[in-house]
Amino acid sequence: MHDDPDTTRRDSVNFTRWSARLPGTQRRAAARTDRGAVPAARAREHGESPADSVPEPASPAPTVDRLPARELLEHAPALTALLHGPDHRLLHVNEAYRTAFGAPPDEADGTPAHEALPELAELGLLPLLDQVHRSGRPRTVKSRKAPDGRSYTFTCAPVRVPAEAPDKPADTAILVFATDVTDHAEAAERLRASERSQRETAVTLQRSLLPQELEQPDDLRIAATYQPGGTEAAVGGDWYDVITLGGGRTALVIGDVMGRGVRAAAVMGQLRTAVRAYARLDLPPHEVLQLLDGLAAEIDATQIATCVYAVHDPNEGSLVYASAGHLPILVRDENGVIHRAEEPTGPPLGTGGWLHASGSVPLTPGSTAVLYTDGLVERRDQDIDQGVSALADALAGASGTPQVICDRLLRALGVTAAHDDDVAVLVVEHPARDGSDADLFRNATLELLGGVEATPRARAFATGVLSSWRCPPELHDMGVLAASELVANSLQHGAPPMRLRLRRTDRRLIVEVTDGDDHLPRRRRAEPADEAGRGIAIVAHVSSAWGCRRIPGGGKAVWCEFALPSKRPPAGS
Repeated sequence: MHDDPDTTRRDSVNFTRWSARLPGTQRRAAARTDRGAVPAARAREHGESPADSVPEPASPAPTVDRLPARELLEHAPALTALLHGPDHRLLHVNEAYRTAFGAPPDEADGTPAHEALPELAELGLLPLLDQVHRSGRPRTVKSRKAPDGRSYTFTCAPVRVPAEAPDKPADTAILVFATDVTDHAEAAERLRASERSQRETAVTLQRSLLPQELEQPDDLRIAATYQPGGTEAAVGGDWYDVITLGGGRTALVIGDVMGRGVRAAAVMGQLRTAVRAYARLDLPPHEVLQLLDGLAAEIDATQIATCVYAVHDPNEGSLVYASAGHLPILVRDENGVIHRAEEPTGPPLGTGGWLHASGSVPLTPGSTAVLYTDGLVERRDQDIDQGVSALADALAGASGTPQVICDRLLRALGVTAAHDDDVAVLVVEHPARDGSDADLFRNATLELLGGVEATPRARAFATGVLSSWRCPPELHDMGVLAASELVANSLQHGAPPMRLRLRRTDRRLIVEVTDGDDHLPRRRRAEPADEAGRGIAIVAHVSSAWGCRRIPGGGKAVWCEFALPSKRPPAGS
């Protein structure tokens, strides 16, 4: 098949016209017209002959070996010094080095570096030069501060020096480069100072949310430690608290809001405040957690928090507790045996719909209890139960005051300033007392069946006991009056069985009456014509504090206390 010549020509023309419209086509064509199609043509247009347009051959470039080293170093912007031999004798320093550190004496060439360049010794570089000379490898030290306050980064590199004669071995020199990094060093220091300041502020905020001073109950010795985790300027959510409930009873609290940052700290602060408020209601531990659970859901349902709330009652010699997903309390008894208060436990706070329950563990004289957060026992490379077991082993062998035990437990578990998680530890000791110290702590109990003779019996009992305890006359009379009024109130508004308990500590006298009725008394204003209703008002007036609570198994306890002036050991001792 043969192409039609006219068609072929027509197609080529069309292609030429179409291609002329392409971007840049006309511009390139004009350029070819201006310059000519070939070099000879371009030369002719400009009045040159082809022979004239041939370039002259370029002179050969010098090799690096032919360049003078002194001239290269002299014009280098970096501070440069050249040292030679094992004692680092001075060969050369460039202008930049002389400007920064001053020119060495003219006769310093060939002098050891520690004499010719004393700044190298002041900056601690001589051992580095020895390392480079021995190993033949370059070394760098960053941001060394010179006496003038400027900072430099030094690199020391070995340089092979040709032998002076064929029969002599090559030698080694060391080229010292110094770069002024003062601006970078000052910026880094400002950044570090800012981070330190932020962290100190964060830790101060965290500590301000914790008790500034632990309450020290009559029957317990307590110490606590908080160790912030990591170096980041982030506060955590660990907290602890000690709350005296009155009547000799004490609430112990420890909790952990998961996560870090201001939000975790804010939730922690709200929960701690709420616990203190609920504790004043003197409710059983599981009821306190029930209230706290609802509040946690309202504050932030996405923030997981765990908590243990425990109450120590010296009359019972036990620790009644409830746990919301927290780690078990550890108790070392007077024989050194470790007990774990593991059951019952419920889910973390804020889950809702869970009925918490209370458990009990003995805390008799001579026992020590430890409440803690997960930062003490949790490690990335082991199960948390192993950490709890390690803590139990450490507690079994830890002796001393509660504060000493806190410190020993931290050391035993490897908690340092670089620890990556917050740690809170609360150590509670119920000391065994003997001798004169034991004489300050007395208990006396009278069982009452009711009837008209109950009040006279209670009055006679209180008179005899307080006399045997050698109470001051005024305290003796107030104690007898309070016992009489509380028993009379129980007879009128309560139900048998009734019990009168008198308790003396080194700081107060406590009078408590229990009965089988759940109705809690309230202080009210009695009208002049009323023949009753003044008993609680009288007790509240003569005592330093009074209160009431429901007791497990049904019934209530009404108590009052009177302060005693006495000396008390320092907190946590």
